Amino acid sequence: MHKSGWKSRRHGRRSQRQNPRLRQHSPNERCNSGAEQSPQDSDHDDEEVPSTSSSSAGSSSAPDLPGYYFDPEKNRYFRLLPGHNNCNPLTREGIEQKAMELKRLQLLEEEDRPTKKITRMGFNATSLLQKSKLGFLNATSYCRLAHELRVSCMQRKKVQIHSSDPSALASDRFNLIMADTNSDRLFTVNDVKVGGSKYGIISLRGLKPPTLRVHMHENLYFTNRKVNSVCWASLNHQDSHILLCLMGIAETPGCATLLPASLFVNSHPAGDRPGMLCSFRIPGAWSCAWSSNIQANNCFSTGLSRWVLVTNVVTGHRLSFGTSSDVLAQQFAVMTPLLFNGCRSGEIFAIDIRCRNQSNNSKAISLFHDKSVTSMKILQEEQCLVASDMAGKIKLWDLRTTKCVTQYEGHVNEYARLPLHVHEEEGILVAVGQDCYTRIWSLRDAHLLRTIPSPHPTSRTNIPSVAFSSRFGGVRGAPGLLMAVQQDLYYFPYS
Repeated sequence: MHKSGWKSRRHGRRSQRQNPRLRQHSPNERCNSGAEQSPQDSDHDDEEVPSTSSSSAGSSSAPDLPGYYFDPEKNRYFRLLPGHNNCNPLTREGIEQKAMELKRLQLLEEEDRPTKKITRMGFNATSLLQKSKLGFLNATSYCRLAHELRVSCMQRKKVQIHSSDPSALASDRFNLIMADTNSDRLFTVNDVKVGGSKYGIISLRGLKPPTLRVHMHENLYFTNRKVNSVCWASLNHQDSHILLCLMGIAETPGCATLLPASLFVNSHPAGDRPGMLCSFRIPGAWSCAWSSNIQANNCFSTGLSRWVLVTNVVTGHRLSFGTSSDVLAQQFAVMTPLLFNGCRSGEIFAIDIRCRNQSNNSKAISLFHDKSVTSMKILQEEQCLVASDMAGKIKLWDLRTTKCVTQYEGHVNEYARLPLHVHEEEGILVAVGQDCYTRIWSLRDAHLLRTIPSPHPTSRTNIPSVAFSSRFGGVRGAPGLLMAVQQDLYYFPYS
């Protein structure tokens, strides 16, 4: 019996040596060419498996083995351990997170260098000025390219935030920042450590180099409900209120709340009387938008599950429009009486707000993405619209032909509702992906101008929130990008 068993094992090893494909894909054996496994090495097979050949060294094209990970640096296969069997397991998620963190640190090192890599060949200030003098560039093209050059040379600087409660600044994490129309205030939503959300307004009038000091004004409003959507609202005057869509909890239904900016100490203009807090019972609102259209004065919209509501704040009158999907993004047009809606189904449609209680068949415009639409921005002439979805696609649509004319590559999104920031004056488009990278494209030709890594380790729960303006702090303010992540605020100036 012993002799026959020994012969069968020897025959099995011989057959495996003669079949290189079998030797390559066997996860229980060492795969070095011409080497046999000794009994002493059998205890270590579950820990690591060497590379199949020297030709795969430094290459990521090594064949995938179920349950194993190939390390190109060590030229070996390593077994992936289940998370519950080891206090420091080698899991696929951990490997991907380590690779992402290494890439982030490398990009941060490049960001800190005084000289930046220009994104366009031959694109520098000298050549730009020469082409302008020779007449190869008109004034519009020169300004657009000059903005692109400044964006590619922005450097990160940390902003000092002052508040009457410094302990809260050290513990409360930024969830969202949103600049007002004049870019002299930031409305902030912070996640409180004990649970819930806290609101505040940051005055940007002190955002001037080299000090970069801003003040977080005290807020008198606190809620433990999730904020689904936020926008500035011009009820008494421009940006006098903040419109919030709050999720319902337990027996408390969801609502849309108009929060006066005057509730925040010293954040309202001189002579402005405290405004009135208005709350509307609108359960399950996914999105909201304030109307600047004169034909829908003092009105706001909310996107619900299969419904769109347009509410007049003064009279309380409502218009309802039926949809076939959840409405995740909204924006009013200014020159035309249209309300644009982006849906979970991937559809973007516009409805005429002059008509009452429209059906699904009375849509003025209809566009389609492959995945759920998360954000939309109508351009100033209202002939084009930029939209992003949960497949990471950002598209520029021509509303006259209802066709996609440009697509911006590189954005990363799988399931999150992430905003877009369009700045036509500078000719740029800004978006933050789920990978925590802030990307800046040329709005005109979709060229990726800049990829900015997060100053903090990447995490799906710590996605940076950004705001971009050419005049932070008012009309004579400083241009640049503001980035809020965890408890810190960063400023990327350009000049």
